[in-house]
Amino acid sequence: MKKKAKAKRKTAGKVLLALLLLAAFAAAAVFVPNAVVKAGREKRIITIEEAAELEKADCILALGCRVYSNGSMSPMLRDRVQLALDVYRTGVSDKLLMSGDHGKTDYNEVQAMKDYLIENGVASSDVFMDHAGFSTYDSIYRAKAVFNAQRIIIVTHRFHLYRALYIAEKLGIEAYGVAAEDWYAGSTRRELREILARDKDFVKCIFKPEPTYLGDVIDIHGSGDSTND
Repeated sequence: MKKKAKAKRKTAGKVLLALLLLAAFAAAAVFVPNAVVKAGREKRIITIEEAAELEKADCILALGCRVYSNGSMSPMLRDRVQLALDVYRTGVSDKLLMSGDHGKTDYNEVQAMKDYLIENGVASSDVFMDHAGFSTYDSIYRAKAVFNAQRIIIVTHRFHLYRALYIAEKLGIEAYGVAAEDWYAGSTRRELREILARDKDFVKCIFKPEPTYLGDVIDIHGSGDSTND
């Protein structure tokens, strides 16, 4: 009986050790890529005033997010676009690239973004729309591959900027980021979701697949009206 009890304890100990090792591996798989993506990115996140002192950029890239069913921008998206406008007004770039989801005829992030800029005095020809910015990776990949942007300023929220700047670096784009304030409800949930998104894009940046849709080249130094519907 003592031998059987001892054998059971030994087996239980091995199972527990295996579970602990599995848990440690899973945690490492989640949190190590997240840490790599964030590491060193802070130095590339700058203020509007610092952006104004930079060498001329090819464009200011604003990353899209939710629009409502009536086509109006969510507060988060409006803040990103307003910040992109503020950066544009410093003169650091003559072009704005609005990148977001326009995968359905009744859902159009980029048109709402461009409309806001035009309403606030920006020439339509200075505003490009990337209708196939279905993900952060797609938006940044297409900024270079489709729009010929080699030097960019990315505008989004700080939690998102780490990943965007990491992708830009891995794709050979010189990028700085300007962060919008995150004052909305649900910031903890967004931060947790972003950890998984960083893990996903960490892997993508190893293999560098083409985005969901590539398409023809549209030079950012031309007219943004070429991207109008």
